[in-house]
Amino acid sequence: MDRSEYISAIAPDIGRILRFMGVVTCLPLIVALIYREWEMLLPMGLVPIIYVVLGSLLMQVPRPAREAKLSAALAAVALIWLISAAIGSVPFIVGLGMPITDSIFEAMSGWTDTGMTLLPDIDATPKTILFWRTFMQWLGGIGIVAFTIALASRSGLVQRGLYRSEARTEAFMPSVVATGFAMWRIYIIITLLSIGLVLLSGVTLWDATNLAMTAIATGGFTVHSEGIPFYQNANLEFLLIPVMIAGAMPFKLYYLMYHNRKFGFFGDRQAIALLALTGVGFLVVALDLVYLTGAETMDAVRQGLFMATAAITSTGFQNTSPYTWPSVTVLFLVIFMLIGGSSGSTAGGMKISRVIIGLESLAWWFKRIFVSGKVVVPFRHGGKTVQKNIAEVEVSKNMLIIILYFLTVFICTIAVFHLEHGAPFESSNVIFEIVSAFCNNGISTGFVTPDMSLGSKWLFIFLMWFGRLELVPILVLFVGLVKGFE
Repeated sequence: MDRSEYISAIAPDIGRILRFMGVVTCLPLIVALIYREWEMLLPMGLVPIIYVVLGSLLMQVPRPAREAKLSAALAAVALIWLISAAIGSVPFIVGLGMPITDSIFEAMSGWTDTGMTLLPDIDATPKTILFWRTFMQWLGGIGIVAFTIALASRSGLVQRGLYRSEARTEAFMPSVVATGFAMWRIYIIITLLSIGLVLLSGVTLWDATNLAMTAIATGGFTVHSEGIPFYQNANLEFLLIPVMIAGAMPFKLYYLMYHNRKFGFFGDRQAIALLALTGVGFLVVALDLVYLTGAETMDAVRQGLFMATAAITSTGFQNTSPYTWPSVTVLFLVIFMLIGGSSGSTAGGMKISRVIIGLESLAWWFKRIFVSGKVVVPFRHGGKTVQKNIAEVEVSKNMLIIILYFLTVFICTIAVFHLEHGAPFESSNVIFEIVSAFCNNGISTGFVTPDMSLGSKWLFIFLMWFGRLELVPILVLFVGLVKGFE
C-alpha cells in the first residue's frame, strides 16, 4: 500500500472521529456562558469549529477498495492524538497568549492524562480554560478513539484496530462498537458518583467537579496553582484515593458488576495487584519519610498513602513535593509510576497485566531450563493453558514493550541532562520527571516549568504522546512515513 492509498484508507475514519470531537468539545462553551467569560467564547469556540471543518474535509477523501490493515489503524490513532493536541492548544494560544510550544505541551498533557502543566498562574486563569484542561483529561482518560468508536458506521479491521492501538485489548462484549457504548455509560456513571463522593469533603461544586473528573481519568490537573495542598483538607485527600483507584481498575469489572450484579474485584488479578501495590507503596514511603527524614508519623502516613496511590494509578495529584524526599524514596516511586494501573483502565504506565505476564514468562522460562527438552511445559495465564506457539509470540511482544519502555527512559534522561545541564536537580529527580511524563503520571519534583529549554519541552511533549499509545502506533507511523505501508 503506497502512501497516497494509505492516507485515503484512514482519512475518512479519522475525519469521522474528529467531527464527533467537534460536537463534544462544545461543552466548555457552557462554562463560559455560566461564568460570563465572554472573551473566552472565541478562543474556546475555535476548537469545535476546527475539529468539524478538518473532520469534514477528511471525510471527503475517497476510500480505496482495499481494506486498511492494522498498521494503518495504528498510525491513524497516533495521528488523532497529535491532531487533538494541536487543536487543543488553540484556547491557550488565542485566549491566554501562551507560546505555541507551551500551549501544545499543555494540550498534550491534557489529552494524554499526564497532568504536567506550564500555565504561569492557574489561579488567574479563566474558568473556561480550566474546565477545558479538565475536559481534555476526562475525554483522554477513556481514550479518544475508544470513547468515539461506538459512532463508527463501518465494521472490520479499522474499527478493531483503532481500539487495540490504544492498548485496550480486553473487550467487554463481542462487538467493539458495543464495547464503546458500554465504556461510555460506565465512565459517565462513575464520574457522577465520584463528584458526589468528593463533595463530601466540603469543597465547592466547581472544585469537586474538576477534581473528580481528573481523578477518575487518572489525569491530575487541578484548578489552583498550589494543587491539592491549596485545600488543606485531609478529608479531600482520603476521598480522592478511592476515585483514583477506581480509574485505574479494569473497566471490564464495572461492566460485569453492572450486568451480573456481582462484586468481582477480588477475582481479578489486576485488581488484587493494584490494591496490594498501593499498600506496599504506602508502607515503604511512609516508613522512609519517618526514618530517613524525621517526618511526623501522621504526616508520613498522609503523604505516603496519597502519593503511593497517585503513583501506581498514574494520577498527577500530589500533596507534597518529592523534591524534598530522599533519592531512594524518589526512585522507589519511579518503579510504581513505571508499572502504572490496569489494562483496560484510564491509567498510564506499562500496565499491571504486562508485569504479571512478564513474571509468568520468567517462571515459565526457568521451568523449561530444569526439565528435559522433550518435556512440554505449558504456559498458564489467567487460569488457562496457552498453546506454546501463541505463548512464545505473546511473551516476546510483552517483553519487547517492557524493554522499549526502559530504553526510552534511559535515552531521554541522557538527552534531558544535555539540554538542561545547568539545572540544580539530582539525577533521581530528572529520571522521576522523565518516567512521570512517559507513563502519563504527572507528579513532578518541580523540574518541569515554563523556564525549561525549547528542546526539553518538545522532548516531554513527544514522551507524553509516546507513553499514551505505548510506543508501537507511533513507531508504525514513523516507519510507514519513511518506507510506506505494506
